[in-house]
Amino acid sequence: MTTIIGIKTTEGVVLASDKRASKGFFIGSKIVQKISKIDDTLAIAIAGQLSDAEHLIKVTAAERKLIELRRGFPLSVKESSRLIANLAYSGLKNYQPYYVELLVAGVDTSGSHVNVADMSGAITNEDYAASGSGAPIAYGVLESLYHFDITNDEAKEIAKKAVAAAMERDPGSGNGIDVLVIPKLVAAERVVL
Repeated sequence: MTTIIGIKTTEGVVLASDKRASKGFFIGSKIVQKISKIDDTLAIAIAGQLSDAEHLIKVTAAERKLIELRRGFPLSVKESSRLIANLAYSGLKNYQPYYVELLVAGVDTSGSHVNVADMSGAITNEDYAASGSGAPIAYGVLESLYHFDITNDEAKEIAKKAVAAAMERDPGSGNGIDVLVIPKLVAAERVVL
């Protein structure tokens, strides 16, 4: 139970989340970090079982680094999304599913990307996305305020509003808002090096 948001902008991507971790109707923690920055060009927001998500993210980060070292250049956002989706699918196929939905967001030479990956291994590329128990409420805000030429600053404010709206009505979301911005400039600088 949570609320996570991803928004693609003209300048990069924005991820936002609440900070509450629930154990049924009990609030297990009020300071959970649900957005994991993999590097300067990629981050993952998590909804679902925290331990499963942390495991998937650690394995993905390590595999991603190994592939990058072998081939000599970084993985694209799409390749990184496919990597994490394949890991999730392998769990499902082995009857040990990872109970997570992930927003894989980042920038690369082809632009800004927000991908939704779930436990079935499916990936969808979206302009904006929400997940978790607060997603239906957050989508109302996103759909009313999103536009195609959105900037990072505008997206930050919309993401905050979407998470705040979810926190008002969803008991699984609360205790503050985290926001992460990944600008396109970082990806361009990384490629040049």
